[in-house]
Amino acid sequence: MNTKYSDLIDQTFDFPQEEFSIEKGHLSFHGINLAELIKEHGTPLKFSYLPKISENIINTKKWFKDAFEEHNYAGKYNYCYCTKSSHFAHVLEEVLKNDTHMETSSAFDINIVESLEAKGKLTKDNYIICNGFKRAQYVENITRIINNGFKNCIPIIDNYEELKLLSHGVNGKMNVGIRIASEEEPKFEFYTSRLGIGYKNILKYYKSEIQDNEKVSLKMLHFFINTGIRDNAYYWNELTKCLKVYVNLKKICPSLDSLNIGGGFPIKNSLGFEFDYGYMINEIVRIIKETCDEAEVEVPIIFTEFGSYTVGESAGVLYEILYQKQQNDREKWNLINSSFMTTLPDSWSINKRFLMLPINRWNDEYERVLLGGLTCDSDDYYNSEQHINAIYLPKFHKEKPLYIGFFNTGAYQESVGGYGGLQHCLIPQPKHIILNRNDKGELETKVFNEQQTQEKFLSILGYN
Repeated sequence: MNTKYSDLIDQTFDFPQEEFSIEKGHLSFHGINLAELIKEHGTPLKFSYLPKISENIINTKKWFKDAFEEHNYAGKYNYCYCTKSSHFAHVLEEVLKNDTHMETSSAFDINIVESLEAKGKLTKDNYIICNGFKRAQYVENITRIINNGFKNCIPIIDNYEELKLLSHGVNGKMNVGIRIASEEEPKFEFYTSRLGIGYKNILKYYKSEIQDNEKVSLKMLHFFINTGIRDNAYYWNELTKCLKVYVNLKKICPSLDSLNIGGGFPIKNSLGFEFDYGYMINEIVRIIKETCDEAEVEVPIIFTEFGSYTVGESAGVLYEILYQKQQNDREKWNLINSSFMTTLPDSWSINKRFLMLPINRWNDEYERVLLGGLTCDSDDYYNSEQHINAIYLPKFHKEKPLYIGFFNTGAYQESVGGYGGLQHCLIPQPKHIILNRNDKGELETKVFNEQQTQEKFLSILGYN
């Protein structure tokens, strides 16, 4: 009988895959022996593999280039990174190596922009797309960098008051964008996004507030879909409505030359994940081109804002199974040596799926289990995996350590979990390492942060 864990994977998925392979019974990730990482650094362990960030950016640029050539598209393409997905310096610096631009969402993002410019990681020619609700500090920071020469900083108007606030602080003329308040999918609890200005009000707003305003030039129309870019009727319908607004606005606004199709690509969350990125980009370019040709207006410069897609697949977290509890006839709980609530907050807060695989013992028999964290909270568990909500792992044995990894965790988990701050039940943040490759392709490892200590917790809490 085929009872080994490796047999289960072989029978269920195409394996090995681009990033995963098995070497002597151990899981390898992009050619990295994860068992060796664990041997050197222990668990729990978070890691960031920077080359994957550049790989996804390069692939996307190639898909757009191919689509432009196929459809004879005369416009340009600009890749923007959504900083809110991960603000870490090593992430932003890797992103910016690839002739990319930035999308910000709050005041302190602008301070990051200034820091990167001071270090020579970006220039004042980079596009800085400023989204989000703009409170006083955010407005002040945006106007400061515009006044200091960031000529391609484009604040996106999210509500009717922002234009006046921004205009008051900018010394000369500024470029702006307008965000469309898209309609949400039927399953949402509300019909229209709280962000942006409604489809029917954009032309009216332009005519009353921008058209005769000598201080403001409308540069960009921003279109964002909360559920991301997906091949379904809802997405194509919203894109079509957006393009109708664009061409109507373009006919009366010569300065409008850019379309920002916000809303990111999905990332791999199981070994069975399938998504044709090239096809989606080709279709988007085709539809934009045909719509503009039909309306007899120039095609726009296309901007995208990819956050999770840029950084999500570059990171993972490794745990050890500490203990197994048999709670009844059917349920076996494998307890990890950390907490899902603190290290993978999206897994319990919004039931997000991550790709989970054992690191070792692939040639052992497997069993169905539940996974629990260390906290005394009943919500600290993970029960969503690729095998139709069932989790299978090599059988637990006290004398044979079992390690597991959650992959493609690079977006949002640190910021949502409160990196470096208080953690639920005072479970410490894991050690965090950065993995990169030098010019010869050799792996280089750097410790970004050691595991959180009791001294740091006590200091935050005011005990010392």
